[in-house]
Amino acid sequence: MEYIYAAMLLHKAGKEINEANVTQVLTAAGINADAVRVKALVASLADVKIDEAIKSAPTMMAAPAATAPAASAAPAGEAKPKEDEKKKKEDEKAKEEAALEGLGALFG
Repeated sequence: MEYIYAAMLLHKAGKEINEANVTQVLTAAGINADAVRVKALVASLADVKIDEAIKSAPTMMAAPAATAPAASAAPAGEAKPKEDEKKKKEDEKAKEEAALEGLGALFG
């Protein structure tokens, strides 16, 4: 994960995500950078538009915040909205797991 964090930090700072910069960030954090992993990360991010990827990625904090108002707005006597809410939570969990599996592929 620290390799991804280094790339995200460089992106946030407006710096180019290249092997030298990623290695410098990792070294500054006290991590011995593996040149193969750095090279693989830079190559895999070459065609990625990071801003768009961030916007489309499911977030852990947004999911609970989005479901809480819906639960309080539903009438207490109805069972169907509870089933819909449960199904939405399961769908969100599946999407999060799929996203995490995709990130895991970067590090084999």
